[in-house]
Amino acid sequence: MDSKVQSALVASLDKFAALSGNDSVKLEQELVDVFSKDLGFLEKVEEFDEVFDEHPAFEDLREVFFDLLMINFFASDVKKLEEDYLDTDEWANIEEDTIDRGTELLNLLLYINECHDEQIKPELGDFLREFLLVEEDEFQDEYHIYEDLISNQQLAESSIEDICSHKGMIELGEEMEMLFVPFMSFFLQPRANAETFAELAQFSADKEFDSAVYALISEFNVQN
Repeated sequence: MDSKVQSALVASLDKFAALSGNDSVKLEQELVDVFSKDLGFLEKVEEFDEVFDEHPAFEDLREVFFDLLMINFFASDVKKLEEDYLDTDEWANIEEDTIDRGTELLNLLLYINECHDEQIKPELGDFLREFLLVEEDEFQDEYHIYEDLISNQQLAESSIEDICSHKGMIELGEEMEMLFVPFMSFFLQPRANAETFAELAQFSADKEFDSAVYALISEFNVQN
């Protein structure tokens, strides 16, 4: 299992457990075991879902952790396969089979990896324009998905309180409804600290989820 993925998974589960009052120790170990197995991706997905089925208190994290499973595959599992595996029909079929899984978090994690490769600090404008290419005509699907971030970019320079209160005043699209607060919080404060978590716990309408996803992203951003 990729060490950066494991750190993000543990940080996220610990934060969700602390705020929800649920014990995450067993779930954490079972997920690490699945992520670490030498299995095909779809076989891992099957075991991954079985684990979440056994821990309904953490259901809200299933799809964002699916994104982590995908990132772990890119970072670790694919190294054991043929060099051009991601260009094969087999992988194309897997992508088709899982097209309805995961969230837009996957794009942010891929962007963070690119920032590390290029040794630059993650910034919302760079994520939207240079990584997602939302201003290019051929990428208008991405523009539509991320329109809520595009039209509220000023919040990435405001405060956690402003981000959380603003979410309650606007109608968010399906893709960003759950991720708006943790995404904006990350670009406001890419490196987590106690003050940021305290403000999320105070101001977020869904403090368990928002804090857990923010913990996942910010921990993933810590270079190992």
